[in-house]
Amino acid sequence: MLGTILLIVIVLLLLGAIPSWPHSRNWGYAPSGVLGTILIIVLILFLMGRL
Repeated sequence: MLGTILLIVIVLLLLGAIPSWPHSRNWGYAPSGVLGTILIIVLILFLMGRL
């Protein structure tokens, strides 16, 4: 159950990090940098068996 929710949240974050909409074109690499940090934390938790 938690894995499904986590997968949905990650997919939504990936869609939000794409700077294709006019309001997000000048954000630069900030959204994808935050997303990368979250993915690294999730990966570490998964490998440690805490997720």
